[in-house]
Amino acid sequence: MVDYKTKDLVAQARAWAEMDPDPSTRAEATVLATRAEAGDRHAVEKITAAFGSRVAFGTSGLRARLGAGPARMNRVVVAQTSAALAHYLREAGASINGPSAIHQSRLSGDMPVVVIGYDARANSDTFARDTAEIMAGANVRAVLLPGPVPTPVLAFAVRELDADAGVMITASHNPVGDNGYKVYLGGIHRGAQIASPVDVEIARRIDALSAKTPVTDLPRGTVEFAATDILDAYVARTAALVPEPFFRPRVAYTALHGVGGETFRRVLRQAGYAIPIPVAEQDDPDGSFPTVAIPNPEEPGAMDRAFALAHQIGAELVLAHDPDADRLAVGVPVPNASGGAPTFRRLTGNEVGLALAWWACDRATRAGRTEGAVACSVVSTPALDTLGRAFGYSVVRTLPGFKWIARVPQLIFGFEEALGYLVNPETLHDKDGISAGLAILALVSDLHASGLTLLDKVTELTATHGNYVSTQLSMRTDAQRITETMATLRRSAPPAIGGVSVLRVDDYARSVNRLPAANLLAWHLADGSRVMLRPSGTEAKLKVYVDCVSPDALDRIDAEIRALFSAS
Repeated sequence: MVDYKTKDLVAQARAWAEMDPDPSTRAEATVLATRAEAGDRHAVEKITAAFGSRVAFGTSGLRARLGAGPARMNRVVVAQTSAALAHYLREAGASINGPSAIHQSRLSGDMPVVVIGYDARANSDTFARDTAEIMAGANVRAVLLPGPVPTPVLAFAVRELDADAGVMITASHNPVGDNGYKVYLGGIHRGAQIASPVDVEIARRIDALSAKTPVTDLPRGTVEFAATDILDAYVARTAALVPEPFFRPRVAYTALHGVGGETFRRVLRQAGYAIPIPVAEQDDPDGSFPTVAIPNPEEPGAMDRAFALAHQIGAELVLAHDPDADRLAVGVPVPNASGGAPTFRRLTGNEVGLALAWWACDRATRAGRTEGAVACSVVSTPALDTLGRAFGYSVVRTLPGFKWIARVPQLIFGFEEALGYLVNPETLHDKDGISAGLAILALVSDLHASGLTLLDKVTELTATHGNYVSTQLSMRTDAQRITETMATLRRSAPPAIGGVSVLRVDDYARSVNRLPAANLLAWHLADGSRVMLRPSGTEAKLKVYVDCVSPDALDRIDAEIRALFSAS
């Protein structure tokens, strides 16, 4: 016998299978229902995970594992989300784009316009086509970009085409088997990712629509394909960010099986930079990510093949994009004290962010700019504060996520420690690993003329603006344990960490420094170190950010934080 809750889930799964256009997930739902109804305990657990909740429409949209059910990414969820977004654009145009009922894109007359892009992950092309057809069926002009593209190209297209919204089908750096649905807004939002309260309004419409309308009843329309010159325009605009280089370093590069490689090479070729030497087995887009456990250059081991190539070719720099190329990792050679071959290490996101902030501020100052802002997330290095002020620019700290950073007025440069950088706010309003890669090469070229390396500059900047050493820890677990851990730590912070007293606790759930409320805790220590904790917005993991005033303090605090979580 199965209980009432399981019977309800079985009924939901069968109803789901009847409207699912995908034979794979339709079969999955049917098999789960049959086995759960027969009392298979494993099937009951799986049907509860897939049908017992709905994937939250939150951080810029959706992100989840592929599979059947409302808690997964699939064609039903994509269709429901697209219909709800179309309804929102039709009904709430004034709140999105200002006083007019619907923002007047230069692509349309009296209907909103949505630009849709997709990467090379499993089902991305199908989800993008479904999105476009459902949008078109709901009287929204749907423009599908031609072929897989990096996320920054979609963010650029929203502004370049003056669209009302954009949708990018990607799970970015998530593990294989995940996919997502990222939403951007045009008009007064200028192509930034959605933020509250828009996400809440769209989520409400998703819930209402999915409760009463089978996806088989949703009309579908004709898809329009964007001209290939939109990619040409992105390449030209990005390449124009920097002058022709004085020095062209030898670079080892990996696309981590993503879609960034070809676009990055086009940009470099047009800007006059040498083409990097790729890790051949990771250069072609492949959504199965056969050579990496997790296609995130932050993860240990993800850049091992790029570092091995760098040793082999005598590279002066290593660059890596995540699969949708909105993030950039940078590796540098570290001289061998005994005179042998150098080792390579990945610079932290904070180190790269600080170097690019200096580059952007220096360029702005030389161009005569006297007002502007540099921005980073609250979990990024405190050293940006003194660097920005040294140039006479304001420094703004936002909640994590480029949906906040990109909205900072008069932005010169923005970054977050998770390898996201915005060096070209006049071109797009999101992190962009391709333009950031070009900016790093331009910085390396300028430094070479002064006899300096990128590592030299990073060392100088950290010494000048705050010699913070930073690390990030991630506890991968389930959502319930993350919730319980945050609740426990919110009730009772440790009195000391690594032998240093905790002087102050900032709980961002009650809002700090006039920022919107967020599930984020900050522990400020007596020696000036800082520990911050928050659930990831895109994966089931708790992220811990540690910024310390010395390597010794970092070692002690890091060890105690690890012990704290291993015991919890």
